[in-house]
Amino acid sequence: MGAFGLQTHIWNNNLKSILLLAGFPFLLVLLLYGLSVAFVVLNGDVTSVGGGLSLAADHVARLWPFALLGAAVWFGIAWLFYQTMIEAAVGARGLTRKEAPDLYNLLENLCVSRGLRTPKINIIETPALNAFASGLSEKSYKVTVTRGLLETLDRDELEAVLAHELTHIMNRDVRLLIIAVIFVGIFSFFGEMIFRNAFRSGVRVGGHTRSRKGDSRGGGILILIAALIVIFAYLLALVIRFTLSRKREYLADAGAVELTRNPDAMISALRKISGRSKINAPNDIQQMMIENDARFAGIFATHPAIEKRIEALTKFAGGRE
Repeated sequence: MGAFGLQTHIWNNNLKSILLLAGFPFLLVLLLYGLSVAFVVLNGDVTSVGGGLSLAADHVARLWPFALLGAAVWFGIAWLFYQTMIEAAVGARGLTRKEAPDLYNLLENLCVSRGLRTPKINIIETPALNAFASGLSEKSYKVTVTRGLLETLDRDELEAVLAHELTHIMNRDVRLLIIAVIFVGIFSFFGEMIFRNAFRSGVRVGGHTRSRKGDSRGGGILILIAALIVIFAYLLALVIRFTLSRKREYLADAGAVELTRNPDAMISALRKISGRSKINAPNDIQQMMIENDARFAGIFATHPAIEKRIEALTKFAGGRE
């Protein structure tokens, strides 16, 4: 189970990052078309279903350059300020060396062994036990831990958790997850916007649409088409997010063992974290944490079960239950 250093995994993450960025414009145009169909209906410009779809296509032909420019601005802002947004969302603050010299020493020793620049450390003042890494480049990497983690884990267990997060950084998992969060965010925003406007407008599927210009037949069908297009674009974005391999956690666990040479410490840390990891944070950020037992729609899990991770460490890394 020597997971860290698997170049194929790193290449795979890099390829997924490129595909996410390359596929974004196409999915954005699809979303724009759905929003244009809804706009045609809500603006009272519907003469027929075909006419409404054609008019929406004309809108897209005129607006797509501006939409891509707006998306680029969105990406730029998110890219520059993602760390501030993450810290604000979880209530994290910087932890200085003076406050936690032993913690910094542990992290520095692990980084020296791999020739890495030592990331900064953040802390969340919560009794929950969790941690995550964030950042897009060597200069911006940070490792965030909770107060509960520091107070509950012993030295070896804490070292294993830090090694786990460093492995995510080295394997490029962190960068891929952040790009995925930015990618899905814009679809979540516009998806919610169209549904709110649709409900406020009083549109009735299969009937007439009340607008400033009176009644228009086919409006209900068009708004249904618009909703389906937006839902499809949003779900496709979510599918992309949830297809990010859960194998990354197994690999990070194994990478921690390779760094520390102590599989029992990783197992013990996971045991203590299990059932005590819940943090009040957006789902996208919880996906980045060492443990996340939340499920999207009760189906999709972003992390394998703790028991399975311990089983893998026992079977392949020589750990003991």
